[in-house]
Amino acid sequence: MEHSSDKPVLEVKDLAISYQTRKQLVPAVRGVNFTVRQGQTVGVVGESGCGKSTIAFGILDFLGSNGKVVGGSIKFMGKEMVGTPKAELRKIRGNNISMVYQDPMQALNPSLTIGSQLTEVLTAHTDMREKEAWDRCIAMLERVYMPDAANVMNRYVHMISGGQQQRVVIAMALLNNPSLLIMDEPTTALDVTVEAAVLDLVEDLKKDFNTGIIFITHNLGVVAKVSERLCVMYAGEMVEQGPIEKLFANPAHPYTRGLLCCVPRLGDSLSNNRLWSIRGRVPDPAERDLDACIFAPRCDWRIEGRHLEDKSLTAHCTSRHPELVSISDDHVSRCFLGRETLKVPYDDYARGQRGAVVQIEGDDDFSSMDTLLNIRNMKLWYPEQNPSLKAILGLEKKSHVKAVDDVSLKVLKGTTLGIVGESGCGKSTLVKGIIGLEELTDGGVELMGIDLNLPAQKRDLSLIRELQMVFQNPDSTLNPSYTIGAQIGRPIQKFKTVPRKKVRKEVERLLRAVKLDAYYYERYPRQLSGGEKQRVGIARALASRPSLVICDEPVSALDVSVAAAVLNLLNEIKEDMGSTMIFIAHDLSVVRFISDFVAVMYLGEIVEFGPVASIYPPPYHPYSEALLSSVPIPDPTAKRQSIILSGDVPSPTNRPSGCCFHTRCPRKSVLPDNGKICEQEKPRFQRLPNGHKILCHIPADKLTELAMERGDQRMMLPTG
Repeated sequence: MEHSSDKPVLEVKDLAISYQTRKQLVPAVRGVNFTVRQGQTVGVVGESGCGKSTIAFGILDFLGSNGKVVGGSIKFMGKEMVGTPKAELRKIRGNNISMVYQDPMQALNPSLTIGSQLTEVLTAHTDMREKEAWDRCIAMLERVYMPDAANVMNRYVHMISGGQQQRVVIAMALLNNPSLLIMDEPTTALDVTVEAAVLDLVEDLKKDFNTGIIFITHNLGVVAKVSERLCVMYAGEMVEQGPIEKLFANPAHPYTRGLLCCVPRLGDSLSNNRLWSIRGRVPDPAERDLDACIFAPRCDWRIEGRHLEDKSLTAHCTSRHPELVSISDDHVSRCFLGRETLKVPYDDYARGQRGAVVQIEGDDDFSSMDTLLNIRNMKLWYPEQNPSLKAILGLEKKSHVKAVDDVSLKVLKGTTLGIVGESGCGKSTLVKGIIGLEELTDGGVELMGIDLNLPAQKRDLSLIRELQMVFQNPDSTLNPSYTIGAQIGRPIQKFKTVPRKKVRKEVERLLRAVKLDAYYYERYPRQLSGGEKQRVGIARALASRPSLVICDEPVSALDVSVAAAVLNLLNEIKEDMGSTMIFIAHDLSVVRFISDFVAVMYLGEIVEFGPVASIYPPPYHPYSEALLSSVPIPDPTAKRQSIILSGDVPSPTNRPSGCCFHTRCPRKSVLPDNGKICEQEKPRFQRLPNGHKILCHIPADKLTELAMERGDQRMMLPTG
C-alpha cells in the first residue's frame, strides 16, 4: 500500500508540548516521533484528550498564548520550525502547509461569499489577479466534485450543505498546492455517503498533488481506508506506530487492541451482544503518572492477566515508564509485554452473547407480537414562507416542506427499531411527531392503543412518562448549575415514580444501572467526561420507567471506546428492564449491532423495512445498498468500492415525481426506457419473506443479481 516517495515532508522527533496553568506547567504531549513523506498519509488515532490535535497545532504553531513546544524538533522540508520567527511561519503556513478542520462552519466566514473567501487565499499569498484567482477557485471546486461550482462561488456558507462546506474547506486548503495537508477529524460530522465521497477525494488529491497528509481521527474504519502508516496516541504519548496493515493484522499494544475491538462490524454475528469496552477514561494531563505506564490503570492485560502465561511480565507496569519496543520491521509498541500480545489474536477477545435475533415469519402482520407504538400514514408538512406579493395576496398556491410524508411503522414491545438515513431524510422530524414537539399534518400515532395526536404540552402526565428520549449532545440537555443527582431526581419527583423519601435511593439505583457510582450524585456536568454525561442522559430518560425510549444519535459524537460502552449499556437495559427502543443513527454497523428491526428513510419516506437479519443481506433498496457500501471497514486489506450517489438530497419542498430516489439512483438504468417508470410512477412496496419490504420498481431478484455482480461482500454476512 506504500505509494510515497522517500523524500520526507515532515520529520517530528521527540516532540514535547506543554501548557502553562496557574499552578504548573502541564505536559500535554511528550516524546512523539513520526515522519510524513511525499504522497503518504499518516493516520493519527486515539480517544479525545490523547493529544492528536495538540500535535497538529504544534506543527502550525497555533498553541495559544499558554502553549509552547518545550522539547524536540519539527522539520518541514528539512527546515527547523521550532524557534522560527512568526512572520516566516505565516508564509510557510499559507503557501506550504494547510489544515482542514473538523467543523467547516468554524473555518468559514458566514458573512462572506464562498468566492471571496477562496480567492483571498490566492491573492493574499501570491501575486495572482482577482479574475485569475476566481477562475482557479472554480476549477478547484470542480476538482473536489462540487456541483454547479461557478454558482456556488456566489453563495454564502448557510446556502450549501454540510458535505459541500467540507469540500469548500478542502478546496481552500489545496489552492496553493501545499506540501503538507493536516486533516483534523474532517469526516466526523458527515453522513456515511458524503464521508465516502470525501475519503475518495482525499485519495485522488493525494495522487494528483503528491501531498503528504496527516489524517487525525477516532474512526478506525476511516483511517484504514486512507492511510499507509498509523500512529496510535494515548494520554499524550505515541504508544504504537507502524504500517497500517501490520497494526490492523497484529496490533501489539493493549490500547490499540481495545480500540479495534470497540468497533461494531458488518461481518459480526448477530448473536454478539457486547462490544469490547476499555475501562475508565483518559487521565487528565495534570494527573498523569509519568513514572509508570500511563495506560496501566485501564489495561486488562495487567489487571486481569488472563491472556498471559507469565504473569510477571506486568510487574513493572506501575513502577516504570515503558519505552518503545520493536515488534517487527518498522513496527514499534510502548509496552512491557513486547511481542507477548501477538500470541493472542485480538479478535478473540471475549464478547457476550444475546438470545436469538427476533425472527418474523410471513408478511409484516406481526400479529403474534404485541405492538407498543403504531404510526399510521404520518405526515409532517411545514408551510414554506414565501415573501412574494402573490403569496401574500393569496394568489399563489402555498408550498410545503414535506419533512415526513405518509410513514407507517410498528414498534413491537421489547424490541429495538433502528432508523437510518442521511441528514435531512426526516429521522429526527419523525421522532418530534411521535413525542409531540411537532403537530401532525395528517395520520396518527398510538402508544399502547392510546392516541398521541396531541402536542406534548396538552398530553396527560401519565402518557408523557411512558415516552422518554436520549439526545445526541448531552451538554445541551444537562443544566450546568445543578448536580447530577438533582437532574435525575427531578423527573422522578415530577412523575412520582417513587415516594419523595426514596428519591435519592432511586437516583443511586439508576446511576448504578448506567455503571456510575453513587458519588456521582453530588457532581456537576463539568466534572464528567462525554461518555459519563451520556450515561446520565440515559439514566434520566429511565427515571420515569418509560415504556418506550427514543435515542437520537446517542453515540455519533463519542469516541469509539465510549460509544462501545454506551451501546453495551443500552443492550443491558433492554435485556434487564424489557425496554422498547427507537434508535436513530446514520452508521449502519451501529444500527445492525443494536437493532432488531431496521427502517431506512429517504426524503421523508420509508424505502425499506424489515428484521435486521433480512435487511443486511441482499436484496436491498438501491439507497440502502449505497449506505451499506459507504460504511468504513476497519480493515485496510478490504477492497470495496463505495457507491457514490450523485448530487445532494432533493429539497422536500420540491420533491421529485414518481420514486423520490430516482434523481440519484445508480440502478434505475436496468429498467426499460432507462427507468422512465421511476420518474413517472410512485413504486409500491415489494413484500418479501420474513417481514422484509422494499419500495422500488426493480424486482427483488434483479436487486439480488445486481449485488452479486458487484461482488458484494455482505452476501456472506452471518445472520445468526
